[in-house]
Formats: sequence, C-alpha cells, structure tokens
Amino acid sequence: MSKLIYPINYKRLLDMRQTEQGIKLIKEFFQQNLSTELRLRRVTAPLFVLKGLGINDDLNGVERPVSFPIKDLGDARAEVVHSLAKWKRLTLAEYEIERGYGVYTDMNAIRADEELDNLHSLYVDQWDWEAVIAREDRTLSFLRNVVERIYSAICRTEYLTCETYPQLKPFLPEKIHFIHAEELLRMYPDKTPKEREDAICEAYGAVFIIGIGGKLSNGEKHDGRAPDYDDWSTVAENGQKGLNGDILIWYPVLGHSIELSSMGIRVDKESLLRQLKIEGQEEREQLFFHQQLLNDRLPLSIGGGIGQSRLCMVLLHKAHVGEIQASIWPDDMREECRQLGMPLI
Repeated sequence: MSKLIYPINYKRLLDMRQTEQGIKLIKEFFQQNLSTELRLRRVTAPLFVLKGLGINDDLNGVERPVSFPIKDLGDARAEVVHSLAKWKRLTLAEYEIERGYGVYTDMNAIRADEELDNLHSLYVDQWDWEAVIAREDRTLSFLRNVVERIYSAICRTEYLTCETYPQLKPFLPEKIHFIHAEELLRMYPDKTPKEREDAICEAYGAVFIIGIGGKLSNGEKHDGRAPDYDDWSTVAENGQKGLNGDILIWYPVLGHSIELSSMGIRVDKESLLRQLKIEGQEEREQLFFHQQLLNDRLPLSIGGGIGQSRLCMVLLHKAHVGEIQASIWPDDMREECRQLGMPLI
C-alpha cells in the first residue's frame, strides 16, 4: 500500500482491552477539559442534513457527501455531514448563546472519497465546537489565546494518560509554536506543504499554522478550506491574511506531523462575500445558511473540530487510526498492518 506509513520497530504498548479503556479515559477527560476551558455546553448534533440549504461542510469542494432520499419528504435528499462547521453557528443563534460561551458536540461523519492510510478513514469522529464572540474579538491575538487553551487541554490529557499507563511516555512540548503559512513557505520554498508541515513540527513539536485556505505568494494554497465558514482572507493585525489555522504535532511513532484540529474565527458578512467571489461561488449567497448570515441572523463566532480517534491514536501511541476505531479497510492494508504489528479493529 503506497499510502501506508511504515513505523520503524513498532510495538503496541497497550493490548486491546487497555486500548478500549484508554479511549474511554481520553474522550471523557478531554471533552470535560475542553468544555471548561472554552465554556462550552454540550448539544445533540445531526448525522445528516437536507441537501441544498448550504449547511453541510464542503471541505475542499470536491468531496462527495453520502446522500439518500427521504420517503416522507417526497424523496427530498439528505446528506450525511462532512462536519458541522456551519450547523453549529445556526445552533448558537437558535439557543441564543451569549458572548463568551458556546456549544460542543460529538460529530460523526462519513467521507467516502477519503484516501485511506494511517491517519484517514471513511469514518470521521470529532468534537465540533463553536463559541460566540464580539466584533472586537476578531483578531489574531484572540485566536492565539483560544489555540493555547485547547493545546493546554490536550497536554493535560496526555499527562493523565501517561500516569494511567506508565509504559506510555509523554512527548508533547509544553508550548505550541505559531507561524503563518506564508512564513513557512519562505522558510522551506522548495518543499511541498506537507513537507513544510513535517519540517516545522519536527523542529518545534507542536505548531499552529495560520492562514489556511488563501493563496500564498507562490500562487498556491497551503491547504484547501471552504469559503463560507473560516475567515482566511481578512488582513490580521500582523499584516498577513487569515484568522484561522490548523493545530499540528510531531508524532514520533510515525516520524510525521499529524493535524489534530482545524479551526478559526468564522466569516462575517464582508469576508463571506469576498471569499465566495475569490472562489467563484457567488451563487451560494442565495442558500439558506448564507442568507441567515447576510441578514444578521447569526452571531459572530469562532469554532473548529478536534479529531477524537486521532487524539486517542496519538495519546495511546498507536501507528494506525484503525487501531482506535472500527471502519472498513482494504484487505491488503489489513494484512500489511497485521504483519507490522498493528492489527486493525
């Protein structure tokens, strides 16, 4: 399998029983810490939404959502969510959440077009969260503060996990390093975006890359981002574009960087219209979600998603996400993983 990352001298440190107990420990402890850090209230989330409302996450704009007809709605089609990036903002308005508070939920998704490897599965589970902010909070310094609080919750969870299972040794640094995607390009002009992520994460251990979605000076994007939730085109106080980014860590088990969270300050009316125009998607202005935002029916917000299986994989020192979650994998990948000592659930 060309997509499979081969860990060197990999050995499982936890058996299947310990692994399942560890997953429970991590999920319960981390979500409580996340809720406390960001003042989030748990809400119930949908597995699917109606097609044509502009609520589903478009990811990079090419992934096809799993869809099906609804008999009692005249065969209107529903789509399994890719994430809840826009649904959460509607929920903030519906629940009349006040500034400084927000919501979080267990998001379960199916991404049928995902390329399967150690980190990517057809099944996606993450903590999706969203919080109400004021106009004056739409700054890079505010974003950095929220990132640091999320990273602190991750580090506390790592400490508990390693205390519970002494055979696991902590590896995350105390602090997370911030860098803009344009700065990263200047540091490593001859590397691909993924190679740049590996290089900066190996150097610092944990990194937040700012400005995901907009084109850089070389005319390319560091990575794709839909134009209608994260704000990647506003010029921040440092003179660079972008009020969003990704949390990545260096993962010694695989010798690669791993993205744990995608997040950012969300678009306001001005940045929504600007980004839709940049991407040539002005027709989306007429969709339900976009009309709600353009008519001032949605609060300003910040939000993101944190991978549940990925966080468990990293904190339990596993080499494949299939050691954490039950999903579908090619038979030859299953066999290769078994021979490498990482049997998939």
